Amino acid sequence: MKVVILCGGKGTRLREETEFKPKPLVDVLGRPILWHIMKGYGTAGLNEFVLCLGHKGEMIRDYFLHYSNSRRTSSSSSGRGAPRVRGRGRRGGLAHHVRRHRRADQHGRRIKRVADHIDGDTFMATYGDGVSDIDVDALLHFHESHGRLATITGVHPWSKYGQMDVDSDGVVSHFIEKPRLHEYINGGFFVFDRRVLDYLDDDCVLEREPFERLAAERQLVMYRHEGFWHCMDTYKDYEELNAYEYATAPWRTW
Repeated sequence: MKVVILCGGKGTRLREETEFKPKPLVDVLGRPILWHIMKGYGTAGLNEFVLCLGHKGEMIRDYFLHYSNSRRTSSSSSGRGAPRVRGRGRRGGLAHHVRRHRRADQHGRRIKRVADHIDGDTFMATYGDGVSDIDVDALLHFHESHGRLATITGVHPWSKYGQMDVDSDGVVSHFIEKPRLHEYINGGFFVFDRRVLDYLDDDCVLEREPFERLAAERQLVMYRHEGFWHCMDTYKDYEELNAYEYATAPWRTW
């Protein structure tokens, strides 16, 4: 089963790091965040990736072209599902294809354009800037159990602000600094039936028209993930992810 990873964004809210590299190559604990994402899928035995490139995409291509050489000098990538990649094709259990897109391409178009690299009736997809301890096997089993076309992973975001409970006199009875919210948001980590490709056109935003149509047809189902999830949108997110120790990082499932 192929895993499509969207790697084309400019990362403008993380300009401190993305001025010189694409966001998927921004380091988290000494490795690109893209490496962590791929390792997470590797724990479920999913080790063939289709990378949709855009902004500074040639740097991602070069990273994988030279990955096997850099790996010889580092032992931190050892373990089950360890990425061992060279340019195009397969080596050591992980294969990848890279597809360059116009920088303005929307997510829907990017996925549509890699259809020739997707074989089989089911594929996974996610963004190239979010890590999670999601159980990929459980996600896939959930998708297979409901029989609809698309599964989206719902995650709980953290509030950027403190929350207060206030009585009628204005007295604060309870205060929580930046709590985890009860609502669900789109956390990526999708599972798609191949027929979802028919919902995509050459200029569509995946999260708009295709998802809205799938929802209207009751073909979009949410997988509830109650564990760790963190997207690297801003420099503050970058600092928070890099504050962990590699051995105990909450998204590390390998």
